Amino acid sequence: MQRYLQSAEATEQFGAALWRLLPPKCLVFLHGDLGAGKTTLVRGFLQAAGHAGAVKSPTYTLVEEYRIGDRKIYHFDLYRLADPEELEWIGIRDYLDEESVCIVEWPEMGEGMLPAADVSIRLSVQDADRLIDMEVFSDELKLLCTRL
Repeated sequence: MQRYLQSAEATEQFGAALWRLLPPKCLVFLHGDLGAGKTTLVRGFLQAAGHAGAVKSPTYTLVEEYRIGDRKIYHFDLYRLADPEELEWIGIRDYLDEESVCIVEWPEMGEGMLPAADVSIRLSVQDADRLIDMEVFSDELKLLCTRL
């Protein structure tokens, strides 16, 4: 599925729509260059979930945890990861085994240590717009995501 988004607000709205559709346990990969809108999409996702605070990319901490109601959301940013093995040191398996939505920016930096994603989203800049190219890997999620 491809979609053009003409503003940061549209990118946030796309993230909000994802919140309403994704199951409580899901692994989402976000690909794209710096400034492509990955964190903006996560902000929309978290705000739709009910998070009222700031949303920043966890570039230096690698992971931010959000508990909203009975749901857990983990936002990873692997941009500064020096070696995929570092994911073992932060306990990546524990995060992924939980009933949680794990959103991973720069998943290619964790290649070999991360399982396959349930949803993979590539954001790219097209003039003043953003292009979202989304792949969904389970039939159940494909059906849900037709509503985006």
